[in-house]
Amino acid sequence: MLPESGRSADAATAPILSGMYPDPSVCRCGEDYFLANSSFEYSPGIPVWHSRDLVSWHQIGNALTRDDQFPAGRSPSSRGIYAPTLRHHGGRFWLITTNIDDARGGHQIYHATDPAGPWSAPVCLTELDGIDPDLAWDDEGTCLVTYCSWSETAIGIRQVAVDPERGVVLEKPRWVWHGTGLAHSEGPHLYRRGEWWYLVIAEGGTDRGHVVSVARSRSPRGPFEAAPNNPVFSHRSTAHPVQNVGHADLVERTDGTWAAVYLGTRPRGRSPRFHVNGRETFLADVTWVDDWPRFEPARGHVPTGQRDFEDDFSAPGLDPRWVSPGQRPDRFVHSVPEGVVVGHAPSGTGGPSGLFTRVGGDHWEADFLVDPGEGTFTVALRLDGAHWYGLRVADGEVTAVARIGQIQTVLGSRPLPDSPVPLRIRSTEPTWNGPDDIELIIGVGTATDVLARLDGRYLSTEVAGGFTGRLVGVWTESREVLVHRVRFAGQRA
Repeated sequence: MLPESGRSADAATAPILSGMYPDPSVCRCGEDYFLANSSFEYSPGIPVWHSRDLVSWHQIGNALTRDDQFPAGRSPSSRGIYAPTLRHHGGRFWLITTNIDDARGGHQIYHATDPAGPWSAPVCLTELDGIDPDLAWDDEGTCLVTYCSWSETAIGIRQVAVDPERGVVLEKPRWVWHGTGLAHSEGPHLYRRGEWWYLVIAEGGTDRGHVVSVARSRSPRGPFEAAPNNPVFSHRSTAHPVQNVGHADLVERTDGTWAAVYLGTRPRGRSPRFHVNGRETFLADVTWVDDWPRFEPARGHVPTGQRDFEDDFSAPGLDPRWVSPGQRPDRFVHSVPEGVVVGHAPSGTGGPSGLFTRVGGDHWEADFLVDPGEGTFTVALRLDGAHWYGLRVADGEVTAVARIGQIQTVLGSRPLPDSPVPLRIRSTEPTWNGPDDIELIIGVGTATDVLARLDGRYLSTEVAGGFTGRLVGVWTESREVLVHRVRFAGQRA
């Protein structure tokens, strides 16, 4: 069954952005909130969102849409664009992120007058190491970049003053905090509240031990004192359905209350349990006790079905939901009155350039109505280039294929029906103690034929590793395929 309109889920356990939307960063401009996420190898990069209530979000674009911003097709899985910070200052929106594969310098600053874009060319901070940069401005208007550094045999949080317009580092970077002693001090964000400057970081790694810790100082440059009850937020060693929580970014609401967005996962199945959507974005309320932040379950309700869509590609341009692990879609996709034509475009990593969208929800179905023509193509559920299940169309047949690591297996095939052909991938209840089962289905007239039913564990982060999650889409090996329509819908028991 499909979700009923108007239903909602508890924001304490349901993501405000379901699917692979990790490392959220949020800012407010007047009555409006804007949010950005990591995107790794996928292009266009860094999804940007708008909300009026921090619960319901609409994607307004992607920040990195050009080769001078992110050279598409050069980053292997789980590399590329790491955690961004999004801020509004001096009448402009500012974005800083790390491209760990860019020889120009990893930390890169962008600005825009409209967060929907276009965004500027990058200003590269070539002298700095590390990942997870943050932007803040002190009382004199000096821009401070606070980031995770791993230089000089140490790992911790460093800070440096920069000129964000020219990319000039104005001083020698200094250590400001090494955290509480847990592993992987990273993801720093710096804020002013009253007379205090707060430094919020992630620790413990982005797995089950993930936590949020905080320190404060009278100066944005420190020295910082750690909160007496660190970590201030974690779900480690609990039965909470949301795990791996951390990498929080705080924001003050229009009414003076505070909230935080953070990443988390929803593992399912038998131990060690498996998360498949990647790290998703969640919301917490924040109160202040003795001038320290306290994280509390968010009181709002998240509308269900936010990830559901039906796209016949009749609108001008592609919806920003569509991304590619190789070349950008605008390189190999073009619109026609009947839909979009997806062509073949090799990438520098050897992976496919395809038209993909992030998967959200626990159980769902994705329908692709295609006209195969003479092309060879695959409609697939992909975690990375070595972990995917798909329906491959070639030589008049539809074949179910499973790729798990170095093993690729053909599971069954059927003659290709008359065009257009409905190809369906469905996530349903598990039968092997995993997170779900994946069905690969072909439509035949008014009926459907399940070519394969597969264990969803093998398309999980616990099996494949890395930092990404599942996406569903189509790529071609030769010639072109016409996609008439794509429908994605969650299922409800």
